[in-house]
Amino acid sequence: MRIAYALLDPGIGVFGTKGASVHVQEVIRALRADGHEVTVFCTRTDDEIPADLTDLEVRRHRLPRGTGAEREQAVAEAAAAIAAQIAAGGFDLVYERYSLFSDVAARLSDPSTGAAAPIPSILEVNAPLIAEQRQHRSLADEPAALAATLRQLHGASVLSCVSEAVAEWTLDEGADPARVIVTPNGVNTRRITPANRPVTAPGPGSPVTVGFVGTLKPWHGTDLLLRALARTRENLRLDICGTGPQQAELELLAAELGIEDRIRFRGAVAPEHVPGILHGLDIATAPYPAGEHYFSPLKVYEYLAAGLPTIASAIGTIPDLLGRGQLGVLVAPGDVDALARALDELAADPARRTRLAVASREAAVREHDWRIRCRELLQRLEAPAEVRT
Repeated sequence: MRIAYALLDPGIGVFGTKGASVHVQEVIRALRADGHEVTVFCTRTDDEIPADLTDLEVRRHRLPRGTGAEREQAVAEAAAAIAAQIAAGGFDLVYERYSLFSDVAARLSDPSTGAAAPIPSILEVNAPLIAEQRQHRSLADEPAALAATLRQLHGASVLSCVSEAVAEWTLDEGADPARVIVTPNGVNTRRITPANRPVTAPGPGSPVTVGFVGTLKPWHGTDLLLRALARTRENLRLDICGTGPQQAELELLAAELGIEDRIRFRGAVAPEHVPGILHGLDIATAPYPAGEHYFSPLKVYEYLAAGLPTIASAIGTIPDLLGRGQLGVLVAPGDVDALARALDELAADPARRTRLAVASREAAVREHDWRIRCRELLQRLEAPAEVRT
């Protein structure tokens, strides 16, 4: 099948380093691994091109410089241009990551838009972006953003939502329930693998390395992790893989807590180097604070695939993902003392870490590989509408 992958969000580079870019790359890898021919249509590329994607055809529509309403209008114009290119390209399927002001999937799949030969489409919906943009960034023309979103939700053949909460949001906005399915995130279990651990357990008092992978933003709770580390009794070291607007603040916090010599801030890391970094961890963390949690955390899937015992907040989709504690340790979101206790207890129990590691890897391979996700999604696209509920 010839698949056009559309990514119009100017904040996400196809070859970037943050989680959204990793998500894009892994979906493309999974589709290509099953023999599909993928061409990417995007507005941003970035430069961290993995070796296995150097042959990927990427057609970039460059946006003019500008911010606010000017940039928003440019994305809308890019959507029209990219839809025209895809329509003329003989593609069998459009796979679009939902982006504000884009209506590529609707233009190509909805007969009411006047498409000469409608092309089936999958719209991947990762978040209620209008609310996110309004709260965390800026939104100059909210009516236009809403209008494009509604065209997408009503026009795409299938809405692939990352969680039940996101699916409920699409339904609240009037999406046809027969078109809405939940497709959680996944992981490439060939790229992310367990480390070769020594047969003998480390001696008493040996340092234990705790890891966090992700963008340093308030809703990821990295500050809570630092405060918990400061309250631990075991010999723990923290390895932070990723950067973001909170990095300078977190470095100051580490100094204030007197734990700066126990923390490594790696900064931005290319996705191809993440598997090796995971190999150096003993415990992985996802310390989300309390609050709304509608996403499917990519980092936790990667921790599972790497065979890492994970400590995570019991929020959103995480309790089910970690088997209600069978694949990791769940703590109350925002509870620093509980997080510190969990770190100490798991650090002091290497046998438990080994049991969790084995179970985590098995679950990742059995249930969460991106190839499984994409195959199931394409099967649902081909199924009768009444089945896709």
